[in-house]
Amino acid sequence: MDLFNHSLNEHISREAPLAARMRPRTLDDFVGQDHIVGPGRLLRRAIQADQLSSLIFYGPSGTGKTTLAMVIANTTRSHFISINAVLAGVQDIRDAIKEAKERRGMYNQRTILFVDEVHRWNKAQQDALLPWVENGTVILIGATTENPYFSVNRPLVSRSRIFQLKLLEEHDLRRIARAALADSERGYGKLNVNLKEQALDHLVDVANGDARSVLNALELAVETTPPDRDGVIVVDMIVAEESIQRRAVLYDKEGDAHFDTISAFIKSLRGSDPDAAMYWLAKMVYAGEDPHFLFRRMLIFAGEDVGLADPHAVQVVVACAEAFDRVGLPEGRFHLTQAALYLSTAPKSNSAFAFFDALSTVEAEREADVPSHLKDASRDKEGFGHGEGYLYPHAYRDHWVVQQYLPQTLQGKVFYQPSDQGYERSIRERLARQREAQLAAMVDSLENVPSEVLTSSPQDRDRERWLQRTVGEVAGQLGEIRDRIIDAAHLQRHDTALDLNAGTGLLTWEIVRRTPEGGVWAVAGDVAAGDALRQQATRLPEMEQPRVLVGRLTELPDLLEAIGDGAVRFDAIVGRNVLGPYDPAERQVLAAHLARLLTGSGRVSLSEAIPRHTQRLCRLVDLSSLEAELAGRVAQAEEAIYQDREDPMVNWDVSDLIALFAPTEFGAVRATSYTSVSTLRAGAGQLARWFSLESTERRPTYAQRLLQYISRDELALVRKLFERALLNQSVSWQTQHVHLVGSRED
Repeated sequence: MDLFNHSLNEHISREAPLAARMRPRTLDDFVGQDHIVGPGRLLRRAIQADQLSSLIFYGPSGTGKTTLAMVIANTTRSHFISINAVLAGVQDIRDAIKEAKERRGMYNQRTILFVDEVHRWNKAQQDALLPWVENGTVILIGATTENPYFSVNRPLVSRSRIFQLKLLEEHDLRRIARAALADSERGYGKLNVNLKEQALDHLVDVANGDARSVLNALELAVETTPPDRDGVIVVDMIVAEESIQRRAVLYDKEGDAHFDTISAFIKSLRGSDPDAAMYWLAKMVYAGEDPHFLFRRMLIFAGEDVGLADPHAVQVVVACAEAFDRVGLPEGRFHLTQAALYLSTAPKSNSAFAFFDALSTVEAEREADVPSHLKDASRDKEGFGHGEGYLYPHAYRDHWVVQQYLPQTLQGKVFYQPSDQGYERSIRERLARQREAQLAAMVDSLENVPSEVLTSSPQDRDRERWLQRTVGEVAGQLGEIRDRIIDAAHLQRHDTALDLNAGTGLLTWEIVRRTPEGGVWAVAGDVAAGDALRQQATRLPEMEQPRVLVGRLTELPDLLEAIGDGAVRFDAIVGRNVLGPYDPAERQVLAAHLARLLTGSGRVSLSEAIPRHTQRLCRLVDLSSLEAELAGRVAQAEEAIYQDREDPMVNWDVSDLIALFAPTEFGAVRATSYTSVSTLRAGAGQLARWFSLESTERRPTYAQRLLQYISRDELALVRKLFERALLNQSVSWQTQHVHLVGSRED
């Protein structure tokens, strides 16, 4: 019987569709989704270390959810059970739990339960699984195309890390298609297939980020095309068009795509962008959205967002809706278009909200939460960051603000060209100015567009309290510098980040707090600092602890290679007072390292104190009690310290730091100067170090510098003045900083 089953499985495997046969078996074979399984990411490290917790994979079809689960099955030492929620019920859950208990009891082996289409289970079925996930009997891996925050029970969601998979990039789909042609075991490597580049472009374009779609089309093209005289199967543009004829649009009338797309459409109308309105309208019509639903939403918009600024708006939409009912499709699309164009170009006013102010008053008397920033934020802003960064046009002058409403790949595209006739004449002039403003701001918007949150984790209150306490103990001035550096890095939860000068962990622990599903690397200057960081990190789960490197930054690639992380690239590299301690040649080497270690969209954020612009000691005291000539020589002597061109500590300025990045792969590096003010208490020890005549370091003391301009007797007078004015007194100490932010050119 076992031999028969084995033979049957072998036969099924050979006869399976190409998409099933080509499923990756290892992480190295997995294509795409670098934001969650790229080198250094938490999920990749957890899979490789076989230390998984419960997971939910969420994303469109063909993006690799089931494939990733199968990779885990091939990698883990745990027992793996796979069930499909469409076919399985409560009894299947009970059988899986029974098997998991037996494995744990007999072999001390953990069990991973993979549930495909987990959203298909009703509340009772999901509740039946909850206790066993809670007590660790099984580790759940769920896969769903529906938003887990609404399709999966909240208790299961709260106990799982959520990873959002995105549509694959075109280069990923090309790599998958070529791999299928080259694989002689599972693909078409034994056949002589000539896939024309134009045909591949068409398959990839129409597949719309779906790996299964491109493989199914490739399979149909190869299997149905006879070889020519030379035995070559030629897949040209004609064959490709027959194999995949219609683009698959991500749109479901009850799910995220429905709400996100109508949200983008309404926000484009409100933002007076007819081009974007045409795009989102066309997408919904193409996907089969009910036109009556669209007219209903436009009628609401006419009252809510246009209002009395154009009283004819409601009349126009009503007339277009009535005309559509008489004409129907396909000609009725002209009336949909007319209504949308009218609303998107109409002046805007939200004065109708006066009604809700009145309603609030009545209630008080009785009773004495698409491109991410355009997505519907009312349901899952906390989970995925949808709607974050959207600018509300009514809050700006003329009820319009420079903002991009089209997808990134279509920004600048013009669909609507107003004529110079009648009412459109004024629209033409106003729209031209708005488009010019949008084009001028396009580069900045591409760089700063808010990113969607792609992962989340169960809340660990002990971890969060410890990290909050750790980062909260930082003094005010240092806390401000820390936040300035890290905020500019635009960290996402799944990012990999490198702290170049970890020290006591000023930046490191805040990065750990902000990237729970990513990975953090911290460089310590010496063994003692490295050991201190590792000791602090023991309070965190092992997979969430930062990787600590010890050594000089000029050897950074070697340090990473030594711990097996040479392939890791970072989404963010941050540091405080990183470049200053190195000489110019070493700084140049370091800048080149940073460029090579960044991902294509990664950012560097560095804050450097500039010693040549630091607080002057002579300005802390009143020199007027000295003779004017002596006071001048004291100030001159101190200023000479910072003008020494041979001193590598002070012979550089902001322009020198910016110039470091010019020969590298960085794009423009922005520099912002700022001043921090701290309080210094000048004790006897501090004054003794300033006025010591014996330097314990290679650098001269303050007194030794002064003696180049004044005599020893005059130095004694100056010291007495400092002691009278500063001893045991608190003084304000000003430090000049430069904040450098840069990214690689794509």
